[in-house]
Amino acid sequence: MAEIVQQRIEDRIPELEQLERVGLFTKKEVKSIIKRATALEYKLHRLIVNKEDFIAYIQYEINILELIKKRRAVSVSQLKWNTSLTCVVFHQDDVQLWLSHVAFCKKWGTKGQISKVFSTMLAIHPDKPALWIMAAKSELEDRDSSESARHLFLRALRFHPNNKKVYQEYFRMELLHCEKLRKQKQELERAAMDLFSPEILSGKLVEVVYRDATGKIKEAAFVISLLNIAAIFDFTKQLQDSILQDLQTNYTEDSVTWDFMAKRELDAPGAGEELQSAKGRASDINRREERCCQVYEEGVKSLNTESMWTCYVAFCLERQKRKTNVQELKEQRQERLLGVLHRAHDGSLLKEDYYKNWILLSSGDAEGAASVAMAATQRYSQSVSVWSLSLQTLIQLGSADVALCFAPLNEKASQTVCLLVCAQRGLLSAVPAVAMEMKAAYLDWSHTTGGYKKARKTFTSLQEIRPLPKSFFIRMIEIEKQQETPKMNNLRDYYERALQEFGSSDDDLWLAYIQEELGPLGQPQNCSKIHWRAMKFLEGESVERFTSKYTLHQTGHI
Repeated sequence: MAEIVQQRIEDRIPELEQLERVGLFTKKEVKSIIKRATALEYKLHRLIVNKEDFIAYIQYEINILELIKKRRAVSVSQLKWNTSLTCVVFHQDDVQLWLSHVAFCKKWGTKGQISKVFSTMLAIHPDKPALWIMAAKSELEDRDSSESARHLFLRALRFHPNNKKVYQEYFRMELLHCEKLRKQKQELERAAMDLFSPEILSGKLVEVVYRDATGKIKEAAFVISLLNIAAIFDFTKQLQDSILQDLQTNYTEDSVTWDFMAKRELDAPGAGEELQSAKGRASDINRREERCCQVYEEGVKSLNTESMWTCYVAFCLERQKRKTNVQELKEQRQERLLGVLHRAHDGSLLKEDYYKNWILLSSGDAEGAASVAMAATQRYSQSVSVWSLSLQTLIQLGSADVALCFAPLNEKASQTVCLLVCAQRGLLSAVPAVAMEMKAAYLDWSHTTGGYKKARKTFTSLQEIRPLPKSFFIRMIEIEKQQETPKMNNLRDYYERALQEFGSSDDDLWLAYIQEELGPLGQPQNCSKIHWRAMKFLEGESVERFTSKYTLHQTGHI
């Protein structure tokens, strides 16, 4: 090992001496560099080699290069320091190190080495599409070689014949190459036939890539992604028309196609003079949105699926959220959205997330909002979030016109029935998560509408019906402590019941119980018993956490 290290250091001495001769380093600095490099070299030649040692050596070399650059005497690209290459040879599986070596070559003006680095890296990591794309882009951008870039993309497709990203970037590369040749033709002011391939100039090669890509990846979203890439270039109208025709002919069974075609109507030309006024512009926008909806209507007739209705609702919702000072446009957008929401729900094709939007839109109509809330629980009876949202909505409506939920009943009876129907269905749900969520929410509602006594009654009636969430007990503790004269015996009862459920794992609950006894209502002498019980009942890592937190509490750190 010593001989190898010595040889590597001796190989560097001529370079360092040259730097000393031209005044970049003093003799003392050269001696220091040799000493530090020797120490770092020895680390690289131990039996067990750590990546961190290589990184430290690389960083040291970079620092020297930065210093040379700062002193501005020689081109650092002339220095043949290969520590980063040595590192990736030892750690071939570390992609990040390879990329660091590429970045190093780019920064220090050794771009001629980049192709070799990428070539070696791809031989080791052919399974990573992103590396093929990076290598091809480097050939195109750093070396201005479209042929090499094309060759790399074609090789990449042998390894990844169905990779969307590889095809997208290959498609983009051919368009960039075509654009570059067209610009060169204009600059030279000569006939393109004499200098350039007419197939490339006319985009024929791009069409070949498109046909190959869509032959293997038959997805509307992928076709649209290629169309969007083509739209960046101003010479691709014919290609774009061809892709659109393909989309409308072969991909109408995909909601993404209808969504894309509908939104294209927004880009339709305006109505000339009418656009001069705010009302005229609003009228024009409304006409374009109506044309979009006509396409969506065709879509839901042809493809009556949840995904198709989701696209339609999402479009109407996005337009409804847009700001406008024209009240008529606001009302038209809201009416349009409500109509689509109703129809999607009637067909049992409205996604869960949109019920919240529907309830918010109906906030001025108590009967409508309550109806939507109840409909949501019927449609998604297994969803915790839907039950929670529905109960919250009915609670908020409880003080106003919630009686309209059940018109034949009087106001007080109607409010109670409407809320209890929703809550009790949730409490009896076979889905544990729904039942637990509803118990905590129902307790909170009981306190909000009936005060402490009703909350106590609800707690007592539900405390034996499992499963029970921790939040159910914590909320009751909070309600008790909010009273003018809280009762410590009640608090102890709540804590004890909570610990029956969570005492084996929840160290925070034990600590909270101890802190309660140390408070103004408690008896500090009970703390030692609670501590002993906690140490007995807690299991696994929770014991260590409890011990640590209890010690910090005893010493006043928490």
